[in-house]
Amino acid sequence: MKSFSSTSFANDHAEVLDLALAAVSKHPQALFTDFQWFLYEARDTVFFTAFSKTSFDQDGLANLVANMVNLAPQLTHGFVGARPGQPFPKHLLDAITSIEVVDEFDGYPDKWLSKSPDIFERDDLPLFRVSVVTRRGGPDAEGRASLIQVRSSHALLEGSDSALLTRSQSAGHGIMSDKSNKVSLGSRFKGKLRGWMMTWTYIILANILAPEEKPWGFKTLAIERHRLRLLANKLGVRQRSLYFALVTHALNGDGEDKHMSKKVIGAAYTMIDGKRNDADDDFFRVRALQAKFKVNDDFVEFVRAIDDTVDKIEQKDITKFQVMMNAMFKTLRGLNKFSKLLPGKRFWRFNGGFHVVLTLVPPHRTYGPMTHGMIEPIYCGAWHPAANICTFCPGREYVTLNFSMETRHIANVDKITTLLGKVEAMDIASSGRKVVEDEAT
Repeated sequence: MKSFSSTSFANDHAEVLDLALAAVSKHPQALFTDFQWFLYEARDTVFFTAFSKTSFDQDGLANLVANMVNLAPQLTHGFVGARPGQPFPKHLLDAITSIEVVDEFDGYPDKWLSKSPDIFERDDLPLFRVSVVTRRGGPDAEGRASLIQVRSSHALLEGSDSALLTRSQSAGHGIMSDKSNKVSLGSRFKGKLRGWMMTWTYIILANILAPEEKPWGFKTLAIERHRLRLLANKLGVRQRSLYFALVTHALNGDGEDKHMSKKVIGAAYTMIDGKRNDADDDFFRVRALQAKFKVNDDFVEFVRAIDDTVDKIEQKDITKFQVMMNAMFKTLRGLNKFSKLLPGKRFWRFNGGFHVVLTLVPPHRTYGPMTHGMIEPIYCGAWHPAANICTFCPGREYVTLNFSMETRHIANVDKITTLLGKVEAMDIASSGRKVVEDEAT
C-alpha cells in the first residue's frame, strides 16, 4: 500500500450532521457509496482480533468502543435509528459488546471466527460487534489476560481503518476520490460499458451456475516477518509476491491432483494506491486487481513468475479494473432499487471463476490508548460469500495469514509452513533480480 490517509468522515459542523441525519432517517444506507452498498447487501464482514495484557470489565469495554467510534465515525452509520457522528447511548453499547470468561485460550482465535451473520439480525443495532474473552485467574504464562475481537460489516471498515485504529489514529473517511484527477471520457465510457455488460453476464451466469452453499472454515497462521523478509531477498522478489506464492502453491497442492487448478490460478488481489482519481469510490481507499498465476510445481520459478506478473499488472493503468467494478456496483444498486428480486440470492454465491482473493492490509503496529497492552500476533481478515480469501496482516514481529475458505482448502493451510521450511533450506542460485521494496516492508 503506497499510502493511506485518515481524513475525517463526520465532522463537527452541525449543518453537515443535520443533513446526514435527514438522509439516514429516510433510508439507513442512504449515505453508503455503491461499493459500500454492494458489500452490505452481500453481508460481507471483517474481523480484527488480538490478545491483550489487559483484563476488561463491561465499563472498560464500553469505553474502548466509545473511543473506537470517535476515531471511526462511519461506525455510527447504516442502521435504523442511526445518528451519524454522534456517540452511542449506553443501551446500544451494551447491545453490541460482550465479555466471556474462559479457563484457557486453547483454540483461540480460530474457534472464535465466523461469517458473523448476527451483525445483520437486527436492523436497529450498529453494524459491528466488540467482544472480549477473559482468562479466569488472570494472565497466562505468556502474559495474555484477554482476547479482543472486533467484527464489522465490511461496508464500514477496511484494512487501512484497522491499521489506523491499531495506532490510535483517526480512521474516518473523507471524500476519498480525487476530483481534480480526471479519468478520460473514453476510459470512463469503456469502463461503464464493461461494467454494465459484466453486471448482466454475472447475473445470468450466477442464476444458472452458482453452486449451493459450501462447508466453510476459518484458520489463522502467524509467521515471523524476518523469515519472510530474508527469503524474499534470497529469491529476489517482493515480499508480497512471496506471500501470494506460498499460499497459492501450498493450497493448490503438488503433483497431478490440484485443489484449485492444473494450469492457471485465477486470483483477485487488493492494494492501496495514492494516485486517486475522480472515478474512484468516495469511501474506500482499496483498489481491486485481477491476476492469473501459471501453475508450476517448481516453487522458485513459480514465485518469480508471480513477481513478474504483479510487476506487469501494476505498470499498466491499474484504474481500469476498478472503474469497471465501480460501474458494476452502481448498475447492481440501480437494478435492486428497481426490483428487490435483482440481482437474486444466487448472485452472491457466484465467484466469477476466481480461485482465491489475496488481500494485504497496511502494517498493524500498536500505539496509543486504543491498543495499550495488546500483544502480537494481530489477526485481521474478511468473509465474502463464495470467495476463498487469505488476508495478510503484517505487524512488527509477525505476519498473520487469515483464511476464510471452503473447508477443503482449510485442511491444506498447514502445508504453508512446511513449504516455507523446504524453500528456506534450498540452495537458491542468484537470479540477478532487483529486490523491489513494497507495502509489506
